[in-house]
Amino acid sequence: MSKKKAKLIFKHNSFEIKEEGDYVTCAISGKEIMLKDLNYWNVDLQEAYFSPKEVDQRLKSLKK
Repeated sequence: MSKKKAKLIFKHNSFEIKEEGDYVTCAISGKEIMLKDLNYWNVDLQEAYFSPKEVDQRLKSLKK
């Protein structure tokens, strides 16, 4: 079974599925994140993150 990348619109406490799929890609690590496991994203940047580690990396890069 092949996986399809989803397209989402990230909101403050949820996300809207713009194009159906199974996963999104982490903006920092490039890892695939299954939608059922997606917990971290940035509404302003419209980016998904694999874990708090990637969130921290993004925040540090924005402060530079």
